[in-house]
Amino acid sequence: MTISADTLDMRRDRRPWLRRVADASEPYLYSAPSLILIIAVMLVPLTVGISYAFRDIQLLNPFSGGFVGLEHFRELAGDAAFYGALRNTLWWTGASVVLQFVFGLILALLLDKPFKGRAIAQALVFLPWAVPSFLAGLNWAWLFNPVIGPIPHWLFALGLMHEPGNILSDPNYAMWGPIATNVWWGIPFFAITLLAALQAIPRDLYEAASIDGAGWFQRFRSITLPFLAPTIAITVLLRTVWISNFADLIVVMTNGGPADRTQIVASYIFTTAFRRLDFGYASAIALVLLVLLLAYSMLIILLRQTLLNKD
Repeated sequence: MTISADTLDMRRDRRPWLRRVADASEPYLYSAPSLILIIAVMLVPLTVGISYAFRDIQLLNPFSGGFVGLEHFRELAGDAAFYGALRNTLWWTGASVVLQFVFGLILALLLDKPFKGRAIAQALVFLPWAVPSFLAGLNWAWLFNPVIGPIPHWLFALGLMHEPGNILSDPNYAMWGPIATNVWWGIPFFAITLLAALQAIPRDLYEAASIDGAGWFQRFRSITLPFLAPTIAITVLLRTVWISNFADLIVVMTNGGPADRTQIVASYIFTTAFRRLDFGYASAIALVLLVLLLAYSMLIILLRQTLLNKD
């Protein structure tokens, strides 16, 4: 007569069943505080916010709060202000991300070269990122003011303006003010992350390529870019999502004006919720923005995975 190993293990394990349950649940108990915090801070507000999109929540209307179904989304489908804000968001996000990436990559390539005082230069590069966004927007709004700021006078001296004026009040150029501020504020993110990726590239590859006669552009195209591609994908993804939701500079510098020419979806949500006090409609707009950003994020993640699999 033979006894299986499982039977022997069961005979050896004569601990009380409560003790066995406690031992089995021990890892989950350790992680429970973090899970509870995530649920309380993220999932509960997210669920409540999504539910507001299907309810009539107006703080100035004491009879609001009822379920309205898809009424907000039907109203949103015909909202010209929303479509204008969506176009402005594409322009605001695309220009900011592209310029931040280009200048950040150039800065990272420069900082990757050894020179005297490089540590101090790296610290100074990170400085704009440490400035609060509200303060950055306020300072740049002063810089664009022709009464106290130098930028309009510089643009006039270069022949780019007919007279020193405030571009933040010009419907044709107002968006360039927040974009310039956002580029200055966000360059350090790309510079630091790309610099870290550059320093992880084996130097032997550059030396071998130089011996084979490859020029700087060939080395950049064949070595640097392939190694940076996964980092570029994830940093562009993060910055795109952040900038699309980033209304601080818009609110501080232009407040969405003039004539809604700088109104983006995030600032439109802020205006609808905290000035019109229509939290139901604002939540519907936010839900649409969430779906769009999730779709974009999935595309970028699939692209990054494809690049990693190719390597």
